[in-house]
Amino acid sequence: MAERALRGARLGAQSFEDERGVEMAPRQEIEYVCDDGHSFLVVMSDEAEIPYEWEDPKTGRIGRLRDGTAPEKKEEKAARTHWDMLLERRSETELEEILTERLELLRSGEIGPPHLHRRKKKSA
Repeated sequence: MAERALRGARLGAQSFEDERGVEMAPRQEIEYVCDDGHSFLVVMSDEAEIPYEWEDPKTGRIGRLRDGTAPEKKEEKAARTHWDMLLERRSETELEEILTERLELLRSGEIGPPHLHRRKKKSA
């Protein structure tokens, strides 16, 4: 084990690359303001689409873009339930008929798990 040990470097803790010759992407500082007047800066790429709201990394409160206009709220569609999709295919009277038929078959023992079937009395 001692023969294979790495000496003189900490694994994963330090990068040996230097930043010479590396050109950073163009950036901009965006200012956000919380409801209580507290403001903070966020550094983003020049090409980034700037969001209207951002969470302050220090306080966790939501800040809004200074001098920004609020985006229009999108109309949210109500979630379609299984019942809604079923009603698109069948009417309630059809569903009542199907339910009645299936319950009769289940009670007669023609469908369903075998352990739920009632045993028929044998005639002598």
